[in-house]
Amino acid sequence: MTLEILIMATGVVLIVLSFFMKSPVKRLEKEIEDLSIDYYQDINQLKRRLKVVEEELMIDPKISLKSSKAPKKPIHEILVNQVLALHQQGYNDEEISKRSALSIEQVHSVIGGKR
Repeated sequence: MTLEILIMATGVVLIVLSFFMKSPVKRLEKEIEDLSIDYYQDINQLKRRLKVVEEELMIDPKISLKSSKAPKKPIHEILVNQVLALHQQGYNDEEISKRSALSIEQVHSVIGGKR
């Protein structure tokens, strides 16, 4: 009978101790919650940066083309810099046109406007 009482008392003590011990599941849940919050913040920051970059690309460049046929879109400053760099490296107008995705007339306009 004393063995039964000893086992029962041990069980009661273990149950009482289980209420005061910290659960590893709660700690894991908190870590996952923190990670998800960090992930959400990173995604929002990337979205804001992407929006800024998209807005910068929509800015009208300083150089625009003059054409008698149809009004053409202005050439972005990044393309202008690329064309000028290729021209300084010794590429001919046709090669520059292929590398920059501009027409030969546009390449002439950029190079002619900066000479």
